[in-house]
Amino acid sequence: MSETVLVAAIAALFGLLIGSFLNVCIFRLPRDLSVVHPRSFCTGCEKQIAWYDNIPVLSYLILGAKCRNCGEPFSWRYPVVELLTGLLFFASVMRFGASADSIKLCIFCALIVGLTFMDFEERILADEFTVGGMIFGLLLSFFVPLPVFVGHFILPSDWKESFLSLGEALLGGLLPALVLWGIGELYFRIRGREGLGFGDVKMIAMIGAFYGLQGSLVTLIFGSLAGSVLGLLFIAVSKKDAASYELPFGSFLGVAALVPPFFYVEASSGIVVPW
Repeated sequence: MSETVLVAAIAALFGLLIGSFLNVCIFRLPRDLSVVHPRSFCTGCEKQIAWYDNIPVLSYLILGAKCRNCGEPFSWRYPVVELLTGLLFFASVMRFGASADSIKLCIFCALIVGLTFMDFEERILADEFTVGGMIFGLLLSFFVPLPVFVGHFILPSDWKESFLSLGEALLGGLLPALVLWGIGELYFRIRGREGLGFGDVKMIAMIGAFYGLQGSLVTLIFGSLAGSVLGLLFIAVSKKDAASYELPFGSFLGVAALVPPFFYVEASSGIVVPW
């Protein structure tokens, strides 16, 4: 086993643990509950879950997806979030090796997984993940430089690479967020009701802080296309009222945001690698 695979396997195990914590955040943050106290509990009988019943994925399988105390079924979301986070951590290290880039990507993936499932279940994008993630992204851009996309045309050419990267992260967060806010505001003026929540605006700003302008624009375009096509298809199949049904746009943004770091065109073709 190569050193990279070994480190990636360790990252995957750590990702399973992070995924378990993300499940806590997904349930508690939309309900304004603390994510550190009390310990994990069954939402049916509200009894605390023993540590041996809280092992990522494994406990879910051993318990048959039910609470040991009351038999309340556990959501499919728990093992899916844990497995997905573990796989993304593994893929991040395999993609970039044991490096600052892979650590940054792991942090980004954890934030995206949390927001994607949070919006899908509760239609809420918690500030702890969007605003907190945006701050993280800006700080990390100073130490893990982003490729400069438009910054060369706007920012002073004599700036150090770290400051150019920070400027690119700021542009990547601000400009798409303004575009998305403008679309939402225009929709509200025309239709008289909210079409986009401000959480979506903060989420794309967070993505831009990690990606820079090119990555955030790609995410916004593909997230919008996925939301339009798949969202309308879901509404048609489920026979929802298209005029009133609230699509989880943040979930579509989240899925789109996970594509660029792992599937991209090589830089030699003229496409700037976002990471």
